[in-house]
Amino acid sequence: MKIGLIAMSGVRVRTPELAELGVTLPQFVNRGKVVASLPSLGLLTVAALTPDDVEVVYREIQDVKPEDDLEMFDLVGISSFSAQIDEAYALADRYRAAGVPVVLGGLHVTLMPDEAAQHADAVVINGAEGAWPSLVEDVQRGELQSRYEGLRSGVFKAPNYVHPRFDLLRGRPYNRVTVQTSRGCPLNCEFCAASLRITSALQQKPLDCVIEEIKAAVSVTEQPFLELADDNTFINKKWGREFLQAIAPLGLNWFTETDVSVADDDELLDLLAESGCRQILIGLESPSGSDLGQVDPGNWKQSRSDRYLEAIDKIQSRGVSVNGCFILGLDGHTPEIFEQVSSFVESSGLLEVQLTVMTPFPGTPLYHRLHSEGRLLKERYWDRCTLFDVNYKPSGMSVEELETGLRWLFVQTYNDEQFNKRKRNYIEIVKARL
Repeated sequence: MKIGLIAMSGVRVRTPELAELGVTLPQFVNRGKVVASLPSLGLLTVAALTPDDVEVVYREIQDVKPEDDLEMFDLVGISSFSAQIDEAYALADRYRAAGVPVVLGGLHVTLMPDEAAQHADAVVINGAEGAWPSLVEDVQRGELQSRYEGLRSGVFKAPNYVHPRFDLLRGRPYNRVTVQTSRGCPLNCEFCAASLRITSALQQKPLDCVIEEIKAAVSVTEQPFLELADDNTFINKKWGREFLQAIAPLGLNWFTETDVSVADDDELLDLLAESGCRQILIGLESPSGSDLGQVDPGNWKQSRSDRYLEAIDKIQSRGVSVNGCFILGLDGHTPEIFEQVSSFVESSGLLEVQLTVMTPFPGTPLYHRLHSEGRLLKERYWDRCTLFDVNYKPSGMSVEELETGLRWLFVQTYNDEQFNKRKRNYIEIVKARL
């Protein structure tokens, strides 16, 4: 038996004006290119869950043309982000027409299983742990079921935990490799398309498993740069300190995402720099706390917003740059927000900035709220779930004002003059620490 595991990767901005800007503003598209080039940890885990006597082939596909020949398998498993789910469905339909059974999985499929089921012989919701081994056995018996439900808890405990098949990546030109240290985030932000959507609570992977996986992941590429595929790496500060002490001897350069509370722990910050961390992405969302009231159920981010500047300075003074992520179009935002973000970026000393637009990913609390309020521009807009295309009616401005303001802010932020200015400022911050 030969199983093909196919990751649909690569996201394209759909709004023509923004797509055109991407050609002239390389900083704007850089992070998107990095994400698109990352391997699929989910499918590498599926490969590890597959019995040893079954051949597994891992593929990454960005563009599928109807005239392309299909690589034939006995079973195909496909995973995709929302923005490329239609391409995934089209590929699934072609395989099924050729007589090859297809399984669809991933976050979008978990949130929209009935839709996905129209293009698959079977769907897997939640993670693959607890579902995939049974599915393969059913296929071998000719008794494939239409739906399998993976575990929402205990995925990092025996016998559910498996070591992802990083060996399948060997020989490929990756500029980054990924390892997951945890699954889920207790903040449960309204817009988040990951977090607790496929898991019942924050699940922390045992430290020895993480270090073993990191060693295996970086061994498959000549110039390894590690990216942690977590929602919030340092939500558990005690675990975080232990992790940083364990990874420091490996001599790696790495990146991760976390929340602003990382700045509350001076010991953790010192260890962060010593461990080889080069940058952390922090979801600031908005420079004003008054705009953050609906972001998370407990208003945690709103309560932290008055310490943003101090936190950025404390982190970057250690030689770890902050990539500040902002979401434009929150319900508290008016057209003044674009100038406010631009001023905040300049005064904060942020080295890098990620500017996105609020995106109601299907199945999220934000999607359900905007749908109930009649504010979605289209009933189905998955190809525009890029974080840059507007899919809803903002409350404090028009769609046109949001799109125009976003383009203006891109031009103000993503240009060589401003980036070099931020870079010089960052260097001075680091020098002052020495």
